[in-house]
Amino acid sequence: MPLLHFHVYEGRSEQEIKTLLDAAHEAMLEAFQVPPGDRYQIVSEHKPSHMIVEDTGLGIPRTKNVVLLQVFSRPRGEEANQLFYRLLVERLEQKCGISPSDVMISVVENGDAHWSFGLGRAQFLTGELPLPKKS
Repeated sequence: MPLLHFHVYEGRSEQEIKTLLDAAHEAMLEAFQVPPGDRYQIVSEHKPSHMIVEDTGLGIPRTKNVVLLQVFSRPRGEEANQLFYRLLVERLEQKCGISPSDVMISVVENGDAHWSFGLGRAQFLTGELPLPKKS
């Protein structure tokens, strides 16, 4: 946890998808300080006619390389979220050649009761997974 759901236009190679996922995982590890094995990622590929990502009037140019990322997570705080945004676009540009203007991110926060990692249990509530330390 977090769960990252990437929406991209169809046509990327398997290696391009793997590189994208690896780069995003690196950014998440650094920004959110989660364990390395805490990796839940989904990629949905869309025909260009099935996904529209505009610029909300900000003048942000988009190309066929656009990545829309939905992050489902427990609350991380504004600093951690902003660090993740910055690290993600840096890594995607460096490792994948994706322009920062082609990356849109939405974080959807939820609580401990909203996660079951299997076996029909809410592991954060049962104590099977540790709760984060309060700062």
